[in-house]
Amino acid sequence: MNKLPKFYGIIPARYNSKRFQGKPLARILGKPMFWHVYERARKCPELSRIILATDDERIASSAKSLNVPVVMTCNDHISGTDRVLEAAEKLCVPEDAVVVNIQGDEPTLDPAMLSELIKPFELPEIHVTTLARKIHPKEAENPDLVKVVFAKNHTALYFSRSPIPASRNGKKNELYGHIGLYAFRMKILRQFVTLGQSRLEVVEKLEQLRLLENGIPMHVVITNYRSIGVDRPEDIKTVSKILQGEN
Repeated sequence: MNKLPKFYGIIPARYNSKRFQGKPLARILGKPMFWHVYERARKCPELSRIILATDDERIASSAKSLNVPVVMTCNDHISGTDRVLEAAEKLCVPEDAVVVNIQGDEPTLDPAMLSELIKPFELPEIHVTTLARKIHPKEAENPDLVKVVFAKNHTALYFSRSPIPASRNGKKNELYGHIGLYAFRMKILRQFVTLGQSRLEVVEKLEQLRLLENGIPMHVVITNYRSIGVDRPEDIKTVSKILQGEN
């Protein structure tokens, strides 16, 4: 088995979100949402370093007051992954390292999910990984929950906001919901950004489709862990209950 590379965790956190303005600063049990994500990521033993990447001074100031490492990035990035690359370059992440894109709106993230995400990098042919979990058909109807289909070797075939695969014979299919965590070898992360937005990425509003449209394989890791993302203000109540239950 090959030696694992170094892993760097970067949490992109932008202020302007169409559905939830100022989302990273939303208070959950007395602390901003980004703090909960950072504290959970810190418990992943494989990560050498974790940093918040933001385009907003309010978020940066709040991070500094809570001793969360932060780096300022441009405010015109098309996607969170573009922001992650800028942060990685500012941190001088080595070319042979792996960068983990940790979504800033996953305050119930289990650190074990990050360990699962990066384990496949024992194999040199793995360049990008992401997570998915088995879901109920009713969950698949939610366009906020992205669905994924993958090959026998777990290479992603497609991601969609629509339920996939569609059943034409009335039988129940195994359905998988995508969890928006990614790990990239630094070389592929640079390539991702230079490619620019792809046709299907624009249609579905899913940045990961940029890789598939350009023939870059993404390895899907199946997890039994569940993480509740925050898409809208009303989701704060749900994640607060989950975190209170843990405490």
